[in-house]
Amino acid sequence: MHVENLLGDQDLGLRTLWAEGPPLRREISGVTVTDLEDPARFVRSGEAVLSGLVWWSPRDGEHKADRFVRALRAADAAVLLAGEETHGTVPDALIEACVRHRLPLAGVPPHVMFRSVTESVYLQQWGELSRRNALPGQLRDRLGRLLAQGAGPDAVLDAAFAPPRMGVLARVVTGAGRVVAGAPWPTEPPAGGAGAVVAIEADGPSPYERWELWLSDAEAAPPQLLHEVAAVLARCQEALARRRAADRRAADELGALLAGSGAGRDADTGGTHAGGTHLGGADVGGADVGGADVGGADVGGADVGRALRACGLPADGPYRVLVAAAGARRAGAAEGALAETVAWADAGPAAVGRLPDGTAFAVVAGPLPAEAFAGAWARVSVSVPDGALSGGTGTPAAGPHHLPGALAEARYALGCASGAAPGAASLVDAAALGDLGALLAGVPASVRAAYSRTVLGPLFDARTASAAALLETLRAFLTRDGSWARTAEALHLHVNTVHYRVRRIEHFTGRDLSRLSDRLDLWTALMCREE
Repeated sequence: MHVENLLGDQDLGLRTLWAEGPPLRREISGVTVTDLEDPARFVRSGEAVLSGLVWWSPRDGEHKADRFVRALRAADAAVLLAGEETHGTVPDALIEACVRHRLPLAGVPPHVMFRSVTESVYLQQWGELSRRNALPGQLRDRLGRLLAQGAGPDAVLDAAFAPPRMGVLARVVTGAGRVVAGAPWPTEPPAGGAGAVVAIEADGPSPYERWELWLSDAEAAPPQLLHEVAAVLARCQEALARRRAADRRAADELGALLAGSGAGRDADTGGTHAGGTHLGGADVGGADVGGADVGGADVGGADVGRALRACGLPADGPYRVLVAAAGARRAGAAEGALAETVAWADAGPAAVGRLPDGTAFAVVAGPLPAEAFAGAWARVSVSVPDGALSGGTGTPAAGPHHLPGALAEARYALGCASGAAPGAASLVDAAALGDLGALLAGVPASVRAAYSRTVLGPLFDARTASAAALLETLRAFLTRDGSWARTAEALHLHVNTVHYRVRRIEHFTGRDLSRLSDRLDLWTALMCREE
């Protein structure tokens, strides 16, 4: 089979992005699926390379794309087939690199499964799937019976790869590297240079929960056999996802109860929850809000108790609450990221679902420290490039009646994570909101701007020299605790000039800088203006 035959296959619907001249007449010897940054050691001469492009992000620019293509050329690859699902299209930097190095390139639309491409290559190369390169009929039947019995990935790996059949070490892992099934390996695969990675393309799982099949020895099993086993594992993951759907529905019901209780309490007190900080006169971190118990009688009642039990959670605390957002483009990604984070942290029983407003949340049984979730989050968040993943954790909830407060804290921490670094993957713990800057990060940008404009008045717009000078003086005066002499020294001004400017600031803002409350208002306005 030649490159031009593959690119011209109308049934596949590949989008040719660059291909001309002799490279089109190159014969394809096989297919390799990889998302390693440096794939050269796993690619053989003449192979078509399939990549989901998870190794690249817009921040990487041209250098990383060029290095990837140069590695393929060094390995003598025949053609690069780039998946469009991760980035919505094939990046221009990759197209330009393929043109420079004269490597044929085609885009694989999101609806085209990688498995369809590999099967097309082998069908045309051999006329039919070679029995020596595919699962034996007896083994195929056995795997089918395992799936019908609801077996998990461990049973599939054992049937497909255990001695005396092959004796190759195999694992199923998530994109974040968490081992789902398989025995321990002496060294981490496949970085040693001899392993193989095959994507498991199941329908339904979020990008953060997708599985991969890792083998310690790429030579131990023919490619078509690996892809058939991967197809069985895909059906296995789909079955697990269907069984977990009931767990997600139970978690959604728990979330509706907790969110409803929290909303009612906030409306009564006028307070905002933020990790034990007093806001609006309400003690958020403790058991009292406006003199009443955090959950009220209904929050710790039978409904929440039943909801916790339905989720497999204990009726008594402590608990941890996490929330996450992953952007509108990735439906279900936030729940998947939380589920993977909880699994990585080995946190024990957990319920993962959605709140009524669509926010993903998790309730975890036990007092696991925030650092454990932070470590797991760091691994999970980088497994999907440009995931725009943000998260927040509440302080530990001692019992069911503290869960609404912990949820409110986690949601505010999520706002801080999203506001502090838009588009970046970050996890903020409510207990870490220890200063005004961290607290303000959770306030929507439009609200911060409106507050600053209201308090600063004409000084908000510093495009004129006079307004800019007054803002500079205000900041210097407040950072030096209202000291006229130190302010004058810092600005290289006469003290009388500082007095004059402060009077002008007071005139324009209507604040008295001799009063602490007015100084705090103006300092907050400056911080909001600079966000």
